[in-house]
Amino acid sequence: MKHILEEDLIYEILSVVGEIPKGKVATYGQIARLIGRDKNARLVGRVLGMAGKYGDYPCHRVVNHAGRLVPGWTEQGELLQKEGISLKDATHVELKKYQWDC
Repeated sequence: MKHILEEDLIYEILSVVGEIPKGKVATYGQIARLIGRDKNARLVGRVLGMAGKYGDYPCHRVVNHAGRLVPGWTEQGELLQKEGISLKDATHVELKKYQWDC
């Protein structure tokens, strides 16, 4: 059975993503916790994968729990670096330094 996401939930996730300040990153799990769905980090990732249909959101500021960038999305690292976030290697952000404290 395929789950259909409710638009309210989609906009709730995207609203939080829109609040991530320039020069900071958040994790999928962090966003899930902020909307009261602690165990739904994958749901956040799914919503971000279709965010373009709902407007312009800074999805490049979202990384996984280890600070890893989205595999195959080379522009993500470039966008983060333009905001002053340096990468600790080609695929990771240093979370201790750049994670959004919300």
